[in-house]
Amino acid sequence: MTLIKSIAGIRGTIGGHPSETLSPLNVVKYTAAYGEILKCKFDKPKVVIGRDARPSGPIIGALLANTLIAQGIDVIDTGLSTTPTVEMAVVAQQAHGGIVITASHNPSGWNALKFLNEVGEFISTSFCEEVFKRANNDNYSFSESKNIGKIICSKVTIRDHIDNILSLALVDISSIKAKKFKIIVDPVNSTGGIAIPLLLEKLGVEVGQINGELSGVFSHNPEPLPKNIRQICKEIKTGKFDLGIVVDPDVDRLVLVDENGQPFGEEYTLVAVSDYVLSKTPGNTVSNLSSTKALKLVTEKRNGIYYPAAVGEVNVVAKMKEVAAVIGGEGNGGIIYPELHYGRDALVGIALFLSYLAQFNRSASILRSQYPNYFISKNKIELDSKINIEVILEKLRKKYAKNPISTIDGLKIDFDDDWIHLRKSNTEPILRIFAESKNLVTADHLANKIISDIKEIIAD
Repeated sequence: MTLIKSIAGIRGTIGGHPSETLSPLNVVKYTAAYGEILKCKFDKPKVVIGRDARPSGPIIGALLANTLIAQGIDVIDTGLSTTPTVEMAVVAQQAHGGIVITASHNPSGWNALKFLNEVGEFISTSFCEEVFKRANNDNYSFSESKNIGKIICSKVTIRDHIDNILSLALVDISSIKAKKFKIIVDPVNSTGGIAIPLLLEKLGVEVGQINGELSGVFSHNPEPLPKNIRQICKEIKTGKFDLGIVVDPDVDRLVLVDENGQPFGEEYTLVAVSDYVLSKTPGNTVSNLSSTKALKLVTEKRNGIYYPAAVGEVNVVAKMKEVAAVIGGEGNGGIIYPELHYGRDALVGIALFLSYLAQFNRSASILRSQYPNYFISKNKIELDSKINIEVILEKLRKKYAKNPISTIDGLKIDFDDDWIHLRKSNTEPILRIFAESKNLVTADHLANKIISDIKEIIAD
């Protein structure tokens, strides 16, 4: 049983002791703490909420909505939605905040509250800390019955989101329609099953779908890694489709599969989309420290400057604003296109990628071959109370002091053309270990070497 508090919100397993899980009691107190802050900032706050398809979503949504209206806050309930849709709805509805009910790539037995500010972006670290402090101290209040808020149901926000995407200058609708793409989609039994077909149909795409039932009981591990998307790869190998699209349950991560049934590479979603955007609107890019070096090379080829940021959407967005980046995101398939909004958005990623693919006028596999090959080995170590992460990272920093090192987010060590990045997860009780090289065997070897170093430190 797990409850995690971080810049990614409040995330935990469903069921068990209230102090150790995302229990109804925790939903109420953290929502009330968030609502109290909004009441201090705005006269009559309004909050947009939405959820993915997890079975616990309706319960949490009802608790959340009724907590807010009990505080005198109006709620716009978008029902089944996507994270980027809720982000955009905050601005469109002139709301003062938003809450997305989703645990993203975690299993269906998890859920989470993702808090947004008045511009539809993840709240700052200081805002998070204030929410946690108020929740822990029960520092919030409720309104008299005559002053309670109201719940307004909205069912059009996904369509509004798509309409905004289709109006973007770089979304080449006519070229996409002319290609008559046949695309298969795996929305992993969540709300991508609503949003993606709607978008693709408006782009003139013939759509096939697997795992499209809105059960929230995921047919495979919902994190869109190569080992978890074998079903769609098999479907594409039948020769019936030009491309495969996979998203996570809340539709902020985009993973592609080429016409041969080979993963395009989650890291290369951002690389390809950035290449397209930079070819039309030159400028700077940003990604987190765990993202492939290929983005830096593509950016420099287009005469832009690449900037790294700490892991986490809020950190990437802050850096993008600082350097006026025209495109950015995270190497896990997260596309942030400021022309639309400052949030990871698989839907805009799809529209921009298809525009590029249509104009490129060749297959996805040939497009992928245009980029340098880098391979990332992704590993993790389960954490317990006996492991002091800071001590481990400091000892590793001293051991590899002769190498270029970054401590912006955990510890990143450069080895000529290779690198390794170690950081504590914001969403799970684990230490993430990423290693990149031009050869997967080398990347795995580098990761295993560092894991061996860590085990030696723990043993001492």
